[in-house]
Amino acid sequence: MGPKSWSYKLLLASCFSLLCITTLLLFYGQAGSSSEQLIRHVRRYQPRSSLLSSISAQSILTEDLTRVPDTVAVDDLSEPSDTFAALLEALDVMQSHFYTICQGQWPDAIDWTAAVLGAQVSATLAAMTEAWQSCAESHHRHAMSDPERENIINRYFTQITSFYFGENAFSLRTQAYDDMLWVVLGWLEGIQFINLHSDLHHASPVDPDPNLKTSQSNSSVWYAHQFIPQFAHRARLFYDLASRGWDSSLCGGGMVWNPHLAPYKNAITNQLYISASVNMYLYFPGDTNPSPFSFKNHVRPETGLPPAKAHDPQHLENAVEAYQWLKTSGMTNWKGLYTDGFHIRGWRGGENGSTGTGKCDLREERVYTYNQGVILSGLRGLWEATGSKTYLEEGHELVHNVVAATGWNTRGTQWRWQWSGLGRNGVMEEACDSTGTCSQNGHTFKGIFFHHFTIFCTPLPRTGRSEGDFKSFSADNDLFTWHQLNCEKYGRWLRHNARAAYMTRDEQGVFGTWWGIQGRNRHPYKTDMTQESNFDLPPDDSTDYRNEGVPVDQIWRRPEDRIWQLRKNEDGVTTASEKHPGGNDISAGMSWDPNDRGRGRTVETQSGGLAILRALWRVIDRKG
Repeated sequence: MGPKSWSYKLLLASCFSLLCITTLLLFYGQAGSSSEQLIRHVRRYQPRSSLLSSISAQSILTEDLTRVPDTVAVDDLSEPSDTFAALLEALDVMQSHFYTICQGQWPDAIDWTAAVLGAQVSATLAAMTEAWQSCAESHHRHAMSDPERENIINRYFTQITSFYFGENAFSLRTQAYDDMLWVVLGWLEGIQFINLHSDLHHASPVDPDPNLKTSQSNSSVWYAHQFIPQFAHRARLFYDLASRGWDSSLCGGGMVWNPHLAPYKNAITNQLYISASVNMYLYFPGDTNPSPFSFKNHVRPETGLPPAKAHDPQHLENAVEAYQWLKTSGMTNWKGLYTDGFHIRGWRGGENGSTGTGKCDLREERVYTYNQGVILSGLRGLWEATGSKTYLEEGHELVHNVVAATGWNTRGTQWRWQWSGLGRNGVMEEACDSTGTCSQNGHTFKGIFFHHFTIFCTPLPRTGRSEGDFKSFSADNDLFTWHQLNCEKYGRWLRHNARAAYMTRDEQGVFGTWWGIQGRNRHPYKTDMTQESNFDLPPDDSTDYRNEGVPVDQIWRRPEDRIWQLRKNEDGVTTASEKHPGGNDISAGMSWDPNDRGRGRTVETQSGGLAILRALWRVIDRKG
């Protein structure tokens, strides 16, 4: 998570100029309906009925999810069409407020958060194209025409293609292993969207007819297919780079977080490796590009990258091995939540070569929301690759632990404002939210959780895929229904969080980061919440290096690096600024907006709102 490389951006300036002209022509030349017209259109849209609609809500919900009545009285997001309209509006705000098409970037993002944003845009486009296909199949009177639909899809997809050139790939190659793995997942998400939209709305690619010109051979194929080789190549490069972080010399395995620091085997890097590995197995289409070690006109086979095949069993083996290591590492606490990771006690490599105990025996107890989320997409992928129901069962167990840790069971009671581990009053919080001290890292975490939760709870496929020796698994009726029912159990919790997040929007529609401040009306900051005697802050008994920076000590730093001084902005880490009288004191009563403290509203906080709305729509309301 290093500083942006301006030399890199200058190097690509000429590419951006040509890309901007092309994209702006697409963006404005195809204008068929404005964002406001689109939102008005989808508010009339009603999705098809759920296959499970005959099952009563009470029979779906378990006791621990329904013990206390929901006390949040909000009119918004009560209908599926409201959720879908809010989702599209959140995407439009994120892209129109924060994305600069001629840079191919969200300029205020840092390298790794930009990779996450790209994945979220692709995933939202997938939700949109599925929704419109459902509407068309049901012959709904408000179904979009093909030109309307394609105009909206192409508007945002061209931004993804410009981001391919704007992404700071040179710098990311030298950063931490988790940074690299976000890149892998982002471009695999883009490939999945291209294939999905093509399958639903366009002809499938075919081998070119040698008797036809190239422009005639695949004239009905969606133009986006030409980007799949580029997306795949970048995913392959960064996966190979990140795989160097797997280390069996300490702790018997596991991914190291950052090669520039003392060895630290943390939850997020290992979860990303699991998810990236299994998704490479399932969705990577292969790669024959020998770059960056050779060029097309000067190929040197002895130095160029060898071809990489699709559905490589080694990727699946990596995912299975990494999950087994993570599962047995002891990284979860007594609440069943993932703590942040392990140091090796006594490690002093670089001074005298000592590896200390060589074991993961010094645990960082900090609990972040995203450490509970990324593994969910990995578990979903492992089921699809192996057919083992155990992966799904363990995923649902983790989600139940997360729901409980948001204080779901005490919402509406006198204990609703007490910290429960991942929030209070049933609403997910990062520990830094209430104090206004979140960095760009912390601002991104809740959105990451709900992005991967949505992947986990997407309906299981009814038919598998096969290609040569590769095959993916499908669900029979019993397994399909079991998974659906379990995911629908989270429906009230999802809506509760979506409403809380929705209430943090400012006059421009930008989401705040502290969802848990919501009150009983449309003015959530004029509330007596902070006057409650049982309101408490999260415990500050562990290292919050994601928001406060990596400590300069022998546990975190290599011996030769002890003289380093923290450079606060290098990692997206900032101290909370005093933007409003009262600073971070939330106990003094508030008539102002606490989401203006610290870094305020950002593209990362907007992505969190986008992710929770997509989760509500994709998992619950699309079937409503």
